[in-house]
Amino acid sequence: MPNITNETLPKNQLKLTFTVTVLEAKPYLEEAAKRISTQSPIDGFRPGHAPYDVVKTRAGEMKIFEEALESIVRSSFIKAVLAQNIETVGSPHIEVTKLAPDNDIVFSTTVTLMPAVKELADARKLSVPAREVKAEDREISLALRDLQRMRTAEVRAPQGETVNEKDKVVVSMNMKLESVPVEGGQSPNHAIYLNEDYYIPGLKAQLIGMKEGETRSFTLPFPKSHVQKMLAGKDVEFEVGLKELYHLQEPEIDDAFASGFGAKDLETLKGLLKQNILTEKTHEAKAREEKEMLELLANKSQIEDIPDLLLNEEINKMIGELKHGVEEQGAVFDDYVKNLGKTLAALKLDFTPQALLRVKVALVMRAAAKQEGIEVNEKEIDEEVDRLAGQYEEKEIKDRVYSPESREYIAQMLKNRKVIDFLRLTMVK
Repeated sequence: MPNITNETLPKNQLKLTFTVTVLEAKPYLEEAAKRISTQSPIDGFRPGHAPYDVVKTRAGEMKIFEEALESIVRSSFIKAVLAQNIETVGSPHIEVTKLAPDNDIVFSTTVTLMPAVKELADARKLSVPAREVKAEDREISLALRDLQRMRTAEVRAPQGETVNEKDKVVVSMNMKLESVPVEGGQSPNHAIYLNEDYYIPGLKAQLIGMKEGETRSFTLPFPKSHVQKMLAGKDVEFEVGLKELYHLQEPEIDDAFASGFGAKDLETLKGLLKQNILTEKTHEAKAREEKEMLELLANKSQIEDIPDLLLNEEINKMIGELKHGVEEQGAVFDDYVKNLGKTLAALKLDFTPQALLRVKVALVMRAAAKQEGIEVNEKEIDEEVDRLAGQYEEKEIKDRVYSPESREYIAQMLKNRKVIDFLRLTMVK
């Protein structure tokens, strides 16, 4: 084992300085010589089988030391981290001080340490209120309306008929602000249901009475709360052409309607909808309770300073989550950020407080698991891995689920579930 000295640095960093003797380095040097003779075969020897002294003569001993350095550093660092039970964040910064034949090899690795929870708050002395859930009649009516909308027929209106408040229209739309086209405000085939709310108040009223082929121009104020700050509260010019007009034929909400969804009658359908609403609200209530109890535990605990590296990783993770969500909706992330009136750097700054809290939550969950002796056994991991793999037919995906990396992630996920279950039983009252 190399000689190692530790030096604590500011910002939760640790510098490990290694001194590796020539004797300790010998196995790595011999392996390096084999690799060199494999990559550049030497006459009279099979690739990888030239003696060390021959490779030393042909390639130079310094080249052997340079080839061996990565293996020496990696092996020494990993052994030191495991032996000293050091929890690190990110990759180490490596600096080589001495690398020369017939001399000790000296190098240092500077690592960012995983911050410790100095004092975990006592969950038994903390509480968050349990959320009561119930399904309102209004919510059941809205759910029925959604089902009615699913079964509504769209019938193309005869030529010459005009738009009324129960129709669907397909229009070409061009929006301008001070006579300049609004970015993203041009749509050749924009569908509007006049029996539903529209995000621009007053637009539906402008369409009433139009006929197919007709064009109208008008000006409307955009909502002050609109996500595009450059348009919010501004008067926008519209040019709308009616391309297609459809009359909507809605079914009556009665027992026959309910039977179309597999229910015996309308009251049975309402009961099913009520149960679905209660189930969804229960999940939402648990999610809110979970968020509140974890954040309360994190805020009441004493935690070492969070390293910039760890915080930046969490911010980038949040940006990645946002980008994925935006692109899932078919939008372009750069355009989304621009419409917010922000730069990516400003958005990251906005995310900093929440990212800091998320890091603290992860740390206190780890600490709670350790303090309460919460573990996951191999059988539990096997069962969850098998369950997840069973959801897929493709061998490639199954192999990924069974990979060591996936297994480690699943083990951590199961442990987190157990921590949350413990905290819920302890804190939610």
